[in-house]
Amino acid sequence: MADDYFEPDDFLKSMLALEAYDILDTPPEEGYDQVVQRAKEICHTPVALVSFVVPDRQWFKAAAGFDGCETPLNESICKFAMWSQDVFVITDLTQDERTKANPLVTGGPLIRFYAGAPLRDTSGVPLGSLCVIDTRPRPEGLNEAQKAGLRELAAEVMAQLEARKAAREQA
Repeated sequence: MADDYFEPDDFLKSMLALEAYDILDTPPEEGYDQVVQRAKEICHTPVALVSFVVPDRQWFKAAAGFDGCETPLNESICKFAMWSQDVFVITDLTQDERTKANPLVTGGPLIRFYAGAPLRDTSGVPLGSLCVIDTRPRPEGLNEAQKAGLRELAAEVMAQLEARKAAREQA
C-alpha cells in the first residue's frame, strides 16, 4: 500500500491525543464490543472494528469477525478513513490505487469492501475509525441509513472515550 499519501508526523498528533485517553493496548470492554456488533448488523458485513491509528500500527479496541488486535500501518485502510470529513467508502479495494496492493486485499482474509466513520477528539484530531469490512465488493456501497448508523456509532465510541478520560482526570 502506498504510504506516500502521508507525512511521518501525520500520526503523531493522533498518538498524543490517544495517550490522553489511555486507551491503547487496553483489554476489551463491553461498550466497544457492542458498538462493533451493532455496526455489523446495520451494514450487513462480516467484520467491524474500532481502530486507533498511531505512527507504526493500527490497534483494534474492538473487533468482530477479524482475528488479531492490530496490523502494521502499511496494512491500514483506517489511516485513510480517519482523515475523511464523513463516512469513507471504497466499494472494491482491488480497484483503488491506495489499497489494491494491501496484504489484506491480496492475501488472507481477501477483503474487498471498506467503509469507515472517522473518530475525532473534541479538538478535531483524528484518532482512527469505526469501520465495516466485507469479503466481496459492494458497488452499491452503503445506503444513507447505514452511513447514518456508522456516524451515530462513531459518536458513541467518542462518548465512551470522553467518559473514560473524565473518569481518569477525576481519579
